[in-house]
Amino acid sequence: MKKYDAIVIGSGQGGTPLAKKLAESGLKTALIEQRWVGGTCVNDGCSPTKAMIASAKYAWLANHGKTLGVTADNVHIDFAAIIKRKNAIVNSMRKNVEKGISETANLDLVVGSATFSGVKELTVKLNKGDSEQYAADQIFINTGLAPDVPDMEGITDIDYLTSTTIMELKELPKHLLIIGSGYIGLEFGQMFRRFGSEITILEPSERILTHEDADIAEEITKILSEENIKIMTNSHAVAVVKKGSDLTVHIEKSSRKSTIHCSHILIAAGRKPQTGELNLPASGIQTDEKGYIKVNDKLETSQPGIYALGDVKGGPAFTHISYDDYRIISENVLEKGKASTAGRLVPYCMFIDPQLGRIGITEQEAKKQGLDVRVAVLKNYAVARAVETGDERGMMKAVVDAKTGKILGAAVLAEQGGEIVTILQMAMMGNVTYDKIRNGVFAHPTYAESLNNLFMKLDT
Repeated sequence: MKKYDAIVIGSGQGGTPLAKKLAESGLKTALIEQRWVGGTCVNDGCSPTKAMIASAKYAWLANHGKTLGVTADNVHIDFAAIIKRKNAIVNSMRKNVEKGISETANLDLVVGSATFSGVKELTVKLNKGDSEQYAADQIFINTGLAPDVPDMEGITDIDYLTSTTIMELKELPKHLLIIGSGYIGLEFGQMFRRFGSEITILEPSERILTHEDADIAEEITKILSEENIKIMTNSHAVAVVKKGSDLTVHIEKSSRKSTIHCSHILIAAGRKPQTGELNLPASGIQTDEKGYIKVNDKLETSQPGIYALGDVKGGPAFTHISYDDYRIISENVLEKGKASTAGRLVPYCMFIDPQLGRIGITEQEAKKQGLDVRVAVLKNYAVARAVETGDERGMMKAVVDAKTGKILGAAVLAEQGGEIVTILQMAMMGNVTYDKIRNGVFAHPTYAESLNNLFMKLDT
């Protein structure tokens, strides 16, 4: 039995800095990782997908330039070069993470799969073949999520794609059918359409992005449709049959049956916690019905001395939330602080083009809670910067408390929407009321300046 002061399971955006911080504080620490250091974000999430999305944006710009008086003839997509660039970025980032771990005193990297064999004891099946036993006073679980594959007839008989495997394709799909219209489905759908693939997206609900306001979802649907992306709502894929290189997918849409022929299928219907192999009952750690680890607002599990951070605990599955979980745990464990997730603002950005930046509550959430709010909406065709750059797609929206004037939430669907909505997040963090932004002086002509006009809508 190898004994440590602390063990971190999973080297994602929360686990790696936490392991380093624990070790730097003088605790003998082990970091267990079954695959590559860096987690989903570095290896097959944020960084690689955004690198490929950047390539797709350049393809769109080349074809969109005609409206600005610039014509680019014979635009060519070198998919192999796109993948090569993506891989180079991932390898560079992964090596930087490996270097940081190796240079940290008191920190041992263990490559293998961990399973609880006791309350605070682990059996690690090493990737090199044998197994070892580990124990620690404190254990931190950061194992993240994995793609959830729906129960569909014939799906296990084909080489379906996930958000991980789709980025390792050698050739572009002729016709990519995407099951699911969340962030993953929409980002990959637009990306591969711009690379030249035919795209069909299936969504079982009545519209895409049901957690966003209807007008935002409608605007995104319009934008994607203008790029000839076919979105089928109220549609369920019930079976798939392979014949040669052709896939026939059987669809049910409002009790009507049809078929779609495609070359590839991307499963983007959600993700599930990677807790199945941990044998959590042996540790006394409780999970919910979906397998997410239950934690309190200090990220403590039902077993004292064991914590969970990042996506595996449920809640918003974003890299920056995982990193903030690390901040909370390190402050409480190492500094005897009282940091908490209570009241934490959760910003996020969907990297379709234009981006959807979001913070706080939506209008539909406000109505559900019975809040007295005012709503400001500004279409981008009324934004000077958008007109000048030739990209008037999208809109801006803000939800404001009717009595206090405080901003409760915002959505910015625009070029660099994630950056623009951060301004409103800062206002929310500082309790800056909407009228201060309405009357603020911002540089002209910028997207930020359009926030003046957005909040002027509340005066009409």
